[in-house]
Amino acid sequence: MVNEIKPVDVYLALGSNLGDREANLQEVLRLLSDRLRVVKISPVYETEPEGGEKQPRYLNQAAHFLTTLPPAGLLVLIKGFEMKMGRTGPSGAPRIIDIDILLYGDQVVKSPELTIPHPRLTKRAFVLIPLAEIAPDAEHPVEHKTINQLLEELKDNQGVARWNPS
Repeated sequence: MVNEIKPVDVYLALGSNLGDREANLQEVLRLLSDRLRVVKISPVYETEPEGGEKQPRYLNQAAHFLTTLPPAGLLVLIKGFEMKMGRTGPSGAPRIIDIDILLYGDQVVKSPELTIPHPRLTKRAFVLIPLAEIAPDAEHPVEHKTINQLLEELKDNQGVARWNPS
């Protein structure tokens, strides 16, 4: 008997603050949807760079996919897409695209390369606000709180606003 691999719910944060930010988000969603099954995608939000650094504003969104890839395999896939789209520079630098794994089912992963749930998920409005739009009842596997509960505890939207292209 063959063991069938069950797809896992995975939530990703997507961000861009260089070039045509909206086109960058659309392109990475196209790339991801070629390899993962799309469940739901949040609206786009515009946000200030973290830490008040002097760099362009970000467009951010969250996406829910189903995958049979293990967490390390998913990380390899998204890092490949970031490189394909031209991401360069260290963490925190301006970037064409940034993809973070927020949640991978109810798994907790801690390795030198990968931490799931994302270690700063509970403190970032630019992640929690779009994530709450698509997965308000998803549970953080360490905090044992829903995304909506975590967002309510944040109490500050940190300058995150629904993006309305002009």
